[in-house]
Amino acid sequence: MKAMPTLEGGLRIDAENARDWEFLRSIITDAQPVGPDLASRLGGLITEDAGAEDWQEFVVPDLRESFNDELNQVAAAIESAAYHAGNEVGALWITPDDAYPWYSALNQARLALEDQFHFGPSESIKLKSLPVESRAAFLRSMFYTDIQGLLLEYVMVRP
Repeated sequence: MKAMPTLEGGLRIDAENARDWEFLRSIITDAQPVGPDLASRLGGLITEDAGAEDWQEFVVPDLRESFNDELNQVAAAIESAAYHAGNEVGALWITPDDAYPWYSALNQARLALEDQFHFGPSESIKLKSLPVESRAAFLRSMFYTDIQGLLLEYVMVRP
């Protein structure tokens, strides 16, 4: 799989086979938390003095809906691109208008993986010493980080 900026100010991700499409689909599955969802976890950070009850009642449901909408948008883009490519060699395009939902979905996936596997700082990871499932999750997390970096550098932050 390759990712590169486009002349139109977006990103193009080239899948080279069916495994690449499955790898991209893992963004959505990885974003599904093992425990409470991200909106609830964020709401849990608000203290009673800061209005935790109001946050839980008014902010968390909207935040949850927004997170789900972004995941659904990314899932639809992946499925559409995979369909048009016949699940083989093909391109997925991320336009500037799609950048924020992609960034959010990738962030949700990274946070859920971190919550599940507790990797910590990537510099301290000894990849070969990780169990196979953890190693695969760590590599997906690093890929998500790289795509987020490309989004920030070439799509979201424009002069």
